[in-house]
Amino acid sequence: MIVTKKHLPRRMLLRGLGAAIALPLLDGMIPAFASLRKTAAKPVRRFAAVYVGNGMNMTDWTPTTEGILTPTPILQPLEPFRDRTIVISGLDNRPGQSNDAGGLHSRIQPAWLTGTHAKPTEGPDVQAGVSLDQILAKFIGQETRLPSLELALETVNLARACEPAFACTYVSTLSWRDATTPLPVEANPRVVFERLFGDGTSNAERNEELRKDQSILDSLLDEMRTLQGELGQSDRSTVSEYFDAIRDVERNIKKVETTPDLDISADISRYSGVPSSFTMHARLMFELLALAYQADVTRVSSLLMVRERSNRVFPESGVPEAIHPLSHHGNDPQKLALQTHLNTFHLHVFAELLEILNSTPDGDGTLLDHTTLLFGSGMSNSNIHLPYDVPTLVVGGSAAARGQHVRYPDGTPLTNLQLTLLDRLGVPVEQFGDSTGMLNLLSEL
Repeated sequence: MIVTKKHLPRRMLLRGLGAAIALPLLDGMIPAFASLRKTAAKPVRRFAAVYVGNGMNMTDWTPTTEGILTPTPILQPLEPFRDRTIVISGLDNRPGQSNDAGGLHSRIQPAWLTGTHAKPTEGPDVQAGVSLDQILAKFIGQETRLPSLELALETVNLARACEPAFACTYVSTLSWRDATTPLPVEANPRVVFERLFGDGTSNAERNEELRKDQSILDSLLDEMRTLQGELGQSDRSTVSEYFDAIRDVERNIKKVETTPDLDISADISRYSGVPSSFTMHARLMFELLALAYQADVTRVSSLLMVRERSNRVFPESGVPEAIHPLSHHGNDPQKLALQTHLNTFHLHVFAELLEILNSTPDGDGTLLDHTTLLFGSGMSNSNIHLPYDVPTLVVGGSAAARGQHVRYPDGTPLTNLQLTLLDRLGVPVEQFGDSTGMLNLLSEL
C-alpha cells in the first residue's frame, strides 16, 4: 500500500510478483517549495554510443561544405533532426590501425570507444582499455540502479565470424570496464525487459507467467490504482502513458516469442526471442532504452548496431549482399551505390531511435533534449580498412553548434571529441586514450 505523501520520492518503485517498476519524473516528485519545475528538477544528463561497423561510402556521407549542415545521401534520414546534429570530419581512430597479419576489424572496433590498441590474442587474455561509456558509468551512472546498459542488434553467437590471431571478444562488444574486462552485450529484448522491470524472479516462474499470458504489470494493479489517486491530472496522464508503453513493449516481445519465424534460413531465427527482422528488433531495443532512460533506471548505454566483420544481410534495406563482402567494393561504382543504400538504411534505423527519444517527455523537455548520442564507425574507406577521417556525428543534448558540419585538421584524434564529451557531461578527465586535447566544438550538453 502506498501512503499518501505531499512529495513523492524520485526513486519510487511499484513492486509486485516478479516486478519492480521505477516511475518517470512526475510533478509530484518536485518539492512543494519549488516554484518552477525546471529549477526544482534539473534534467539529468544521459549518454548513448551507437556503432555501425564496416565503414561508410564517405563520398556520400561527407557534407561538401563546412558550417551549416547540408544533407548528403546517407545523412538524409536525419533531416528531421538536422538542427540537433553535428557532423564532425577529420577525426582519426588511430589505435585501430594494424600492421599485424589480420586483426584489422578486431582492432578498429574496440579502439572506437577506448582509444587504445587491442592486444593480439586468441585466448581469454584480451586487452584494450576502459571505454568512454564506462568512465561515464562510474560518475553519472552511480545514481541509477543500472550504471550502464550494453545492448546489441547482433552478437558473434548470432553471426559467427572472427579474425585469425584475435579473439571474437574484440568484435563482440563496445564496452570495457577496464583494460582486461570487456562487458557482454545483450541482444534479446526479453532479457533486457526483465533486467529493467523484473525483480529477480526465477526463469521457471517467469515462464509460468508467460504461459498464463499475464503481464508483468498485472500484479501491480492495486498499487497503480492507489498511486493514480494521489496524483494530479498531468501526472496521471504521464503515468498512464508510461504503463501503456511498458505493456506495448511487453506485448510485442511476446509476439516475437510466440510467432513462428517464417524466414527459417535466417541464422538468428534459431535463437528464441530475437526477431529476424532487423527493424523490428531495433524498434524493441529502442523502446526499451527509452523506458530505461525515462524511469532513470540507467543514464549510460552503448548499442552495437552492426559489428565489425558482420556477414549479415539486411533484406529490409533492399540490398541483397552481406555487409562485410559489400564493404570490400574495390571502387566498383555499382557496389559503392549498394553500400550507400545500406548505409542510408542504417541511418533510417538510427533516426527511429531519435524519434522515440524526441517524443518521450522528460522534465521540461524530451529525452532527446537531455541525451547526448555519439554515432559512428571505426573506419571510413572500408575497402582498405582506413581508420582515418572516420564518420562521426553527435546528436541531441543542448550543444551550441547545432546543425553544423565541422572539419578538424588531418590527424586529430577521435578521442579529442570523446574527451570533450566527458568534460561537457561533467566528468573532467585530463586524457582519454590517445587524446591530445579537447575540441572547441561544444559549449555545453
